[in-house]
Amino acid sequence: MSYLLYIALGLSLLAIIYAFFLYRRVMKCPAGEDSVRQIAGFIKQGANAFIKKEYLIIIIYTVVAFFVIWISPLGLYSAIAFVLGAVFSASAGLIGMKSATDSNMRTTTAAQQKGMQKALSVAFKGGAVMGMSVVGFGLLGVIIVFIISNQFMGFEAYHAVEIAAGYSLGASSIALFARVGGGIYTKAADVGADLVGKIEAEIPEDDPRNPAVIADNVGDNVGDVAGMGSDLLESYVSSIIGASTIGALAFAANGVIFVIIVAGFGILSSILGTLFVRGKEGSNPHRALKMGTYVSALLFVIIGFVLNYYFVKQGVFTVGEHLNYLYGPAISIIIGILVGILIAFISEYYTAAEYKHVKDIAKQSETGHATNIIAGISTGMQSTAIPVIILAVGTVLAFHFGGLYGIGLAAVGMLGTAGMTVSVDAYGPIADNAGGIAQMAKLDKRVREITDELDSVGNTTAAIAKGFAIGSAALTALALFNAFMQAADITGIDITKPNVIAGLMIGGMLAYLFSSLTIKSVGRAANKMIDEVRRQFRDIPGILEGTGLPDYAQCVNISTGAALKEMIFPALLAIVTPLIVGFVFGAEALGGMLAGTLISGIMLAIFMANSGGAWDNAKKYIESGKHGGRGSLAHKAGITGDTVGDPLKDTAGPAIDILIKLMTTISLVCATLFGAGIF
Repeated sequence: MSYLLYIALGLSLLAIIYAFFLYRRVMKCPAGEDSVRQIAGFIKQGANAFIKKEYLIIIIYTVVAFFVIWISPLGLYSAIAFVLGAVFSASAGLIGMKSATDSNMRTTTAAQQKGMQKALSVAFKGGAVMGMSVVGFGLLGVIIVFIISNQFMGFEAYHAVEIAAGYSLGASSIALFARVGGGIYTKAADVGADLVGKIEAEIPEDDPRNPAVIADNVGDNVGDVAGMGSDLLESYVSSIIGASTIGALAFAANGVIFVIIVAGFGILSSILGTLFVRGKEGSNPHRALKMGTYVSALLFVIIGFVLNYYFVKQGVFTVGEHLNYLYGPAISIIIGILVGILIAFISEYYTAAEYKHVKDIAKQSETGHATNIIAGISTGMQSTAIPVIILAVGTVLAFHFGGLYGIGLAAVGMLGTAGMTVSVDAYGPIADNAGGIAQMAKLDKRVREITDELDSVGNTTAAIAKGFAIGSAALTALALFNAFMQAADITGIDITKPNVIAGLMIGGMLAYLFSSLTIKSVGRAANKMIDEVRRQFRDIPGILEGTGLPDYAQCVNISTGAALKEMIFPALLAIVTPLIVGFVFGAEALGGMLAGTLISGIMLAIFMANSGGAWDNAKKYIESGKHGGRGSLAHKAGITGDTVGDPLKDTAGPAIDILIKLMTTISLVCATLFGAGIF
């Protein structure tokens, strides 16, 4: 059945070709007036400057890691796969950022010349370049490594997947650097721009008089696009590797081929889903984006059953030791999709302005900053309950129908339409940038109203995408965890053993320590930004009057330097900790640590993503004219809440998803190296 691998290979290449086609379509749209192009040029220049410096650090890390892996027992093949994963992850992020910085001004111009639906079309196509690049490069790398290892070099399927885990490790490592570095950059600029510009100087968001405004818009591209792209590629690849590892043990090469061909047809479903993102002028843009998402999911479900039927007819799937039901794999995929959709619904319920929780935060803002913060924290904490229950039920059901393989396939199912999910997510920062450009170029207010509506939808879709990312992180980590257990020859983890208890405690703490480091990094970087914005307001004559020109470049440099400095320690913590615990305390203790990090990390990630999203939309809800509107006490409290939530939802929360999977991937790759430990 190896020919199915080449079909999947073709589908991964189709995604990359489609991304190029969409980019060409975007570039044919008018760029707009000179003022629009000039401001977009500043944003693009700042984004490119940051990426060059960040990728230099990533290149150094990749080269060092390559030689370390090569001389280790893992060997040359895993080292080469690692480099391929790093290159493809970085490439997806870079392509997505280039598309976003070229799409933002064209979205602004489309809103100015054609209206809402044309602006939506341009922004979504720009985001879809990112989405298709993520799934195209992600699956392409897995297939290349597996085909060469299994088909040409003759390694058995399990060994070939072990080598492919090196590819996942490369993608995960780069994703962590990109997500943490980009997240620190974007939130340092955002916090500095908001606290000094909107609260102290009382000037509007994205006002050209604000020295940090360009850095803020640059941050949307390096954090919410490039960082997010590397993040989702890592999630996508990790889910495939987790399921493939279990599939190789249960069904040899055919178990891996099923996972890969399912992912391949998931790409096709996403491509077809993008064709349904359209609507008439005056219709709700959110409805158009939902339609594309639902069509992709429905097609994927149908294809999953067809592929399962084919593998049953070929005699691959039979009821026995590894499967309780003939159609257990397809049912597990559907369970993963449903878990993702349900978690997305819950995320939307807690973060969208249409529902009571955001309205309650806005209402609480009338009595000041403290009550806004209290309402946001309690909302985020409450929002963890239902998603965790959904994940628990989904895990049990996936295991019931598909065994351990079913849990892995549920993660693949949740991310099977990642091409569509990422497209919708990447659309948001483009719409946000388009609004900033409209404001800075002093276009008609109608243009900003259109982009604000698109941006508001983008906040909700981002929260939904974060829900998918969190859910997939949990299921993927469970699949990788089971693969690690089998690779390390551990039949069970006894929580009464001191080493295991120590591992559980360290793991539970680690998510909090990691979050603390990333949030503090944002705070330190934001302090520098705040000082610089205040200095410019004080020392450069005429900025607030509109006669003086702010030094945008200096703010961009501050965010760049701070982000690159601050991202290194949290990233190294995630990489080194599982190695230390594994070698010092042993494989079983490491299993306990992974379990502890998974449990505490999932709770924290959901809490931070939803509280941050709710604070953001509560501020926008007030700005729409509710509870006193702009300039009121409620508005200032809303800005404070949004500022507190920024590093939670866009830096620490997303980075925890990577932390969980990266540590589990490292543990899987190095499983055979850990013994009983020193103690």
